[in-house]
Amino acid sequence: MAPVAGLLTHAIQTHAPRQDLALSRVSFDILGVMPAIELEVHARTVRRGQTIELIESEMVCDGLTVASARGWRLLTSDTSAIAGSPTHTIDGPEQAQPWPGSDLWAGGYIRSLEFRRLPGHEAGRGRTWIRSKLDLIDGIPTTALERIMTLTDTANGVSTRVPPHTYAFPNTDLSVHLFRQPVGEWLGLETDVSFGGGGVGLTAACLHDVAGPIGRSAQILTLRSR
Repeated sequence: MAPVAGLLTHAIQTHAPRQDLALSRVSFDILGVMPAIELEVHARTVRRGQTIELIESEMVCDGLTVASARGWRLLTSDTSAIAGSPTHTIDGPEQAQPWPGSDLWAGGYIRSLEFRRLPGHEAGRGRTWIRSKLDLIDGIPTTALERIMTLTDTANGVSTRVPPHTYAFPNTDLSVHLFRQPVGEWLGLETDVSFGGGGVGLTAACLHDVAGPIGRSAQILTLRSR
């Protein structure tokens, strides 16, 4: 889902772009299997406005929508005089240790990432930095926002509560809220994973770039014993 989230974000960003609005919330829904074949991605305006807009994008396979996203664009203004957050800044990637994510997860996407973990990692909780050197779309420079959106879905796999060979815990959605637009290529994930007793879980993360916190993400999980 992670690269798909990036593509859906790119479609939202490039649809009737506005320099005075910032994409500040995107909610993704995973509606079906996304095979590695030719797919269609398109976007439309749901709500047009002077200060707030809602844009929707979809990924379609053989006439069926397999993933969708809705993004709110909000008017930008200079609020630096009151800027701040109670979320603490975490140590940067230079203080973190390399972690081979492919030891836990298979696939080309995972192998394309660089992972670094900060001290204090435990089951269901941790602080991880990730980045990818690959462009989202070949031949088109990837913006910092698109890069962050491409990586955020990975939060569900960096601080697992249980080994993935014992339980599956796929997410059916991803919601990202940003109070500041990201910079740079690194995404810091400060994750907490909770499992309920009825087959449902939640992965929540504070999102960081190298300049500090930028927002939060959440993913609802369906828990399945293997």
